[in-house]
Amino acid sequence: MRIAGQQLENVIHAILLRSGSDDAEAHLVAEHLVRANLTGHDSHGVGMLPTYVRNVQRGILRPGTAATLIRDDGAILVFDGQRGYGQRVAAEAMTAAIQRCRETGLVVMALRNAHHIGRVGTYGEQSIAAGVVSLHFVNVIDHDPVVAPFGGRDARYSTNPVCMAMPETASTPSILLDMATSRIPIGKARVAMNRGESVAAGQLLDAGGEPTTDPRVIFQQPRGALLPFGEHKGFGLALFCELLAGVLTGGGTIQPGNPRLGGIVNNMLTFVVDPRRLVDHAWMQAEIDAVVNYVKASPPSVPGGAVMVAGDPERQKFAERSATGIQIEEVTWEEILRAGEEVGLSRSFLETAACGE
Repeated sequence: MRIAGQQLENVIHAILLRSGSDDAEAHLVAEHLVRANLTGHDSHGVGMLPTYVRNVQRGILRPGTAATLIRDDGAILVFDGQRGYGQRVAAEAMTAAIQRCRETGLVVMALRNAHHIGRVGTYGEQSIAAGVVSLHFVNVIDHDPVVAPFGGRDARYSTNPVCMAMPETASTPSILLDMATSRIPIGKARVAMNRGESVAAGQLLDAGGEPTTDPRVIFQQPRGALLPFGEHKGFGLALFCELLAGVLTGGGTIQPGNPRLGGIVNNMLTFVVDPRRLVDHAWMQAEIDAVVNYVKASPPSVPGGAVMVAGDPERQKFAERSATGIQIEEVTWEEILRAGEEVGLSRSFLETAACGE
């Protein structure tokens, strides 16, 4: 089925309200999830909602929880998310980091113990809107590992995303790189499973460590594993996400001596830089224009295609889905309806909201 973005946001907002969030928090989380779908990142979109509702009911996601500043040392800010909604606590921590960056020119912000922060590109978009550059390193703990190290046969860490954001110029759109260090995020395996589809070869191992294209191996016991992108390069980057986000924030890594409650906890180490403190602003913008134009002028490898830079696919998908709606597979929609029922909302109410009535 296809649902318009605003109608889908209304459905998610209603469920979040009934599961314990106030209106502002419910709006922020719902908007974040729907925007992930609109930009083509279904893995981090509304399909996450049933997991959130379950985690609220289990007490390992705490609605109404703000980010707590636990260290303020000039250009260094450390926050504890206290298992609050990651979309809320990460946005609050980013807002504080950007404000401080205007004073100091450079900020290192550490966020620990946040529930799933969702699409990390959202926080890159925050820095872009403020005209500053940001780099984000994230690890994922509190559940069993899902990604195999290069050269290994079973999972030892998670999808550990990286994000980098550069503001736009007068003629070049912003550049936003947001990626998992696994070949696909676990959410894309979930979407493929719900659609009854296979994934491309070279992305998964089954529970015996053998290659497979069946996404179900990630969601059953004994569990299979995702593979890192770029072989040893992706694995190396993922390990540094574990070290930077897990160790330097104080949130911990996925090593088995730390608790695993079966939730989704993210730690994020972020660097925010005011580029005007480094170089002349007019020169910087001209140089960005020149290098992006140069890269995009490469003859396309596919006839009729075009070279795209980070951020272009999301803009393209956002325009398309804003016009035509978001496609939700039947299994995911059923899971959302059940989540609504668990918090006391009727199917008819949610289906009516989805139709915009």
